[in-house]
Amino acid sequence: MITDLITPLTIGLIGSAHCIGMCGPIAVALPLKNHNWFSKISGGILYNLGRTFTYGIMGLLFGLLGQGIHMVGFQQWASILLGIALIVSVLFPYFFKQKLSLSNMVSGYAGRLINNLRSLFSQRSYPSLLLIGLLNGLLPCGLVYVAIAGAINTSTILSGALFMILFGLGTIPMMLIVSVTGNAISTGLRNKLRKVVPYFIVLLGVLFILRGMSLGIPYISPKAEKLEIHTSMKAGDSCCH
Repeated sequence: MITDLITPLTIGLIGSAHCIGMCGPIAVALPLKNHNWFSKISGGILYNLGRTFTYGIMGLLFGLLGQGIHMVGFQQWASILLGIALIVSVLFPYFFKQKLSLSNMVSGYAGRLINNLRSLFSQRSYPSLLLIGLLNGLLPCGLVYVAIAGAINTSTILSGALFMILFGLGTIPMMLIVSVTGNAISTGLRNKLRKVVPYFIVLLGVLFILRGMSLGIPYISPKAEKLEIHTSMKAGDSCCH
C-alpha cells in the first residue's frame, strides 16, 4: 500500500527537525573533504547512507518481532499499545522531568559510543565517514524509537527493514544540508522546527491506536475481518496440500 511507503518517509522528513538538535553537532563536525562541493556532498551522502543502513538492520530485527506478534494474532493489540507508547513518550518528559530522565538511563552506552566516534573524526576519508554513519545509527534517539514502533507494526521482516530504510532516507535532506552548510540553520529556526515534532509523534500514536481498533475507516483503520479472511485462506491452502 502506498501509504505504507509514505508514512516512514514523512516521519523522517518531519522528524529530521529533531535530528538537527540531537545529531546536528555530529553532522556539523564531520571530517568532510573540503576540496570542492562534490567531495563535501558525496562525503555527507556516504555518512547518511551509513545511518540508513544501520536503521535497515534494526528494521529487520524489529520486523521479525512484529512478524512473531502477527503470527500469534496479537497485531491489533500491539498496534494499540505502540500508539499509547508513542503518546506516553511525548508526555513522559513533562510529568517526570525532575524525577526521571530517559537520557540518563542510556548515557553510559551513548558515552562509550561517542568516544568511539571521536577517534574517527581525525580521519578525513570516505571509509571513516561511512563508519561514523553506521555507528551514529546506534545512538539513542527518540525519533528512531518512533520509527522502530512503525517497523514492528509492519508485521514482516522485509517490510520492517523497508520501513526503517525509508525513514532513514527521509532524514537525509535535512541532515545533508546541515553537514554541508554547517551552522547556516539558525538556533531559533531549529527550536521552532523541533516544537513541531512532539505533535507529529502524538498524531502517529493516535493513528496506530485507530488502526488497532479496526473501525472500518479506509486507509486509517481498516476492518480486522479482511486480515482474518486473508489468514484463513492461507491456512486453508496449506491444509489442501
